[in-house]
Amino acid sequence: MKIKPKCVPCLIHRSLYETELVDSSLADKVIPDVCDIFAKNYSKSTCSATLATTVHNRVYKILNTNDPYAKIKQRSNEIVTRLLPKIKKIIKNSKDKLGASIRCSIVGNILDFGLIDTAKGPESFINDFETVYNDGLKHNDTPKIKKFLKKGNRIIFFTDNCGEIIIDKLLCQELKKYGVGITLVVKGKPILTDATMEDAKAINIRDVVDSVLTTGSGAVGVDFSKMGRRLQKELENADLIISKGMANYESFSETDYAPIVYLMRTKCDVIANSVGVGKNWNIVKLYE
Repeated sequence: MKIKPKCVPCLIHRSLYETELVDSSLADKVIPDVCDIFAKNYSKSTCSATLATTVHNRVYKILNTNDPYAKIKQRSNEIVTRLLPKIKKIIKNSKDKLGASIRCSIVGNILDFGLIDTAKGPESFINDFETVYNDGLKHNDTPKIKKFLKKGNRIIFFTDNCGEIIIDKLLCQELKKYGVGITLVVKGKPILTDATMEDAKAINIRDVVDSVLTTGSGAVGVDFSKMGRRLQKELENADLIISKGMANYESFSETDYAPIVYLMRTKCDVIANSVGVGKNWNIVKLYE
């Protein structure tokens, strides 16, 4: 997805959010540098995720940290773990367990902080889960993806946020019932609230997937130029790519990888418009 003018205030807002997490006194240094990046790099032809990566890398350098979201990520995991019995019960009692697990997994996508219209912290998830779950799926291609869930087929699953990945584990359990192989992908380095290999190991994700790889970098979304050869081969040979969240959409929508299904909550107008759906929709969108 190409960057749009509305992305600029959103990235500035998130940069300030990160600054407040670490040291609010550095805001006067962060803002000029971030604005300078926009002045020198903003172009209609630039991928939004690529420019966002440049911005966040600069902010992290000023803040002298490689993970300003560390405490929030931990809290996200703790809060989702508290809700896990409720989420498991929803899936267990559903007639369509795959559909219910996808829906719960998408609700987990709201564990994303620093955007203009999102919560400031994960604590609100306790009350928001049921509300967002009851929103249902405003665009639902779940029936279409079932044709790719054949015994022996290979699924590659790109995760998004901490906390959310715990619910993704439940989705992977349901996917495995179809006899598919699953490769799970996490970030190579901390970026935003995204899950890394450390987070995947902490929840024993290997109990339900065949392998876990990293993107090879701490880019927003996926920097395809930095991913390892094994991940590249997995992508080329996958029978279905599952992409969680908006940043992964921003990256993958710039490529020809297919078939790919996007599971996400559209938390901003720009991405909603790009996908062709409404803002704050829970969607399962397949591109074959």
